[in-house]
Amino acid sequence: MKKKKNRKQKLNIEEFLRRDEKKDLLRLLTAGSVDDGKSTLIGRLLFDSKRLYEDQLTALKRDSKRVGHAGKNIDYALLLDGLKAEREQGITIDVAYRYFSTNKRKFIIADTPGHEQYTRNMVTGASTANLAIILVDAQKGIITQTKRHTFLISLLGIRHVILAVNKMDLVDYNKDVFEDICDDYKEFITRLNIPDVHFIPMSALHGDNVVNCNNKMPWYQGQPILEMLETIHVASDHNFVDLRYPIQYVLRPEHHFRGFSARVASGIIRKGDEVMVLPSRKISHIKNIVSYDGNQDYAFPPQSITVTLEDEIDISRGDMLVHKNNQPRIERHFEAMLVWMDEKDMNPNMHFIIKQTTNTSKARVDTIRYKIDVNTLHHTEADYFKLNEIGRVVITTSKPLFFDTYAKNRETGSFILIDPVTHNTSAVGMIIDRVSSEDMPTRISDTDRKNIDNDRSLISSEEREEKYRQRGQTIWITGLHGSGKADLAYMLEKRLFDLGCITVLLGGHNVRPGLSRELDFSSVDRAEHLRRVAEVCRLLNEQGIIAICTFISPLESTRQQIAEIIGKDRFKLIYMATDLETSRKNRPELYADAKQGIIRNLAGVNIRYEKPEHPDLVIQLEDKKVEEIIELIQNLSK
Repeated sequence: MKKKKNRKQKLNIEEFLRRDEKKDLLRLLTAGSVDDGKSTLIGRLLFDSKRLYEDQLTALKRDSKRVGHAGKNIDYALLLDGLKAEREQGITIDVAYRYFSTNKRKFIIADTPGHEQYTRNMVTGASTANLAIILVDAQKGIITQTKRHTFLISLLGIRHVILAVNKMDLVDYNKDVFEDICDDYKEFITRLNIPDVHFIPMSALHGDNVVNCNNKMPWYQGQPILEMLETIHVASDHNFVDLRYPIQYVLRPEHHFRGFSARVASGIIRKGDEVMVLPSRKISHIKNIVSYDGNQDYAFPPQSITVTLEDEIDISRGDMLVHKNNQPRIERHFEAMLVWMDEKDMNPNMHFIIKQTTNTSKARVDTIRYKIDVNTLHHTEADYFKLNEIGRVVITTSKPLFFDTYAKNRETGSFILIDPVTHNTSAVGMIIDRVSSEDMPTRISDTDRKNIDNDRSLISSEEREEKYRQRGQTIWITGLHGSGKADLAYMLEKRLFDLGCITVLLGGHNVRPGLSRELDFSSVDRAEHLRRVAEVCRLLNEQGIIAICTFISPLESTRQQIAEIIGKDRFKLIYMATDLETSRKNRPELYADAKQGIIRNLAGVNIRYEKPEHPDLVIQLEDKKVEEIIELIQNLSK
């Protein structure tokens, strides 16, 4: 008898777990101004629906007396405001997530911060939500933050909104107050795309219309919050029409099996379906659909599965399976709404990494159409974004992406931009639509046009310096043959390269054979040769590149002319002060040929070498002082 009873209990538990597993999931967020009662509402939902454990209740009662903000009442907000800073201030800073379930549905609640400076936190909480509860203080009505949160919810494609008019107990449960607030909100949302809006009067502190209705507001005939959350229809929010299966992983557990694992982003994928692989556009058929529970005949979002194909096709991460007659956009250019998430201001000249579905690419922001004041919805011009700012932009990627508009498909219409240096998430974006090449911004303003007409670059020296993290300059190394100029130049080039600098090394060995091949070593031709080198250095410096030059340049007057051509603020002279005797020992054959007359015009023998009057650095042969030159370059960059 006892065994029968235990078996029955076991069956009941298993049946309960099976039913619980089949419940659908509703993701929701709460938003509102400070002290509108977001955390209190969620705490009350957990409390009144009997979803708290005994130890949680004990801790709640204890903390309510110690740090609560509800007087003698239990402060239900403490169930969510878990951060110490939040409890001390009585506000929500981070996004607090809570899970609970009822007999009808499972819930994941994101309690998002109300402050404007935490807009990015709210965007994070709203990114996966199906529904939003916006709380309004009945005493204050619709305020700027209410409008800002509603705009963000609309921007993020949340289709279901509950406007919870809280603290009705403080306005004597007045019906007119409630209806005036509802009318103001309806007037505002006519400009936004929110198709399903509900209005509920309530008091989170006293539990009115949270889990149960009461007789304090007999004029309200609708559902309480919890009942509405249990019954509101969100299944149709998924896109079951457009098959988008972005490959996340190629699964090869053994050589007979080659599957493609991913989460179904949208649409329904069935065994036997004809599918096209993007970007190769090759066609095959679904052979098997494998899941954790075994093979199945079809799959739908948001299931994670593995599929096998009838044909051997080269497929990798970032590719996408679609139906042949229903394809996404395949473009490099698109318009999007961008929410800036990084504490560092946007650099409009930076190249980002874009991640969209499982695809990654390099990307740049071609232009900023406008910035949106989230409090007034007014559009203003902007050159860059700061933390929490939102605007409309045009983006170009290095390779085509497979996307739909965000309004049509949140999964394939969203993306993030990543800083390639810090790897921080710089921004999140929602794709509006593609942009044809003909409509791409030319970036030629009146100022740009004037620069082009005058043959001036559209990229300023400051922009190049910021891009390359260096200043274009010329390090000119002078000295006799055999003084050690070349050794120093090559050592310096290697050291700068290791530091990440962009450099060019110029010397007689690589310049004379091409640039000055018709010139000899006479004084006149030598001066012309060095003038040409100086002009090349000037051009390189203007492009932000460091030029390292190793030329004897024996005359002080010639070196002065070189400095004037390059620009004295960019020119640094290094003198290899090795004496003639030591230099002769380093290059004995060269000096012997000069003494015998085989070589003419050799500095220090046939022609005079003038020591520099004011070099920036003097170096002996045995002391290369590479680090001192590095310091000289860095000081010049400041």
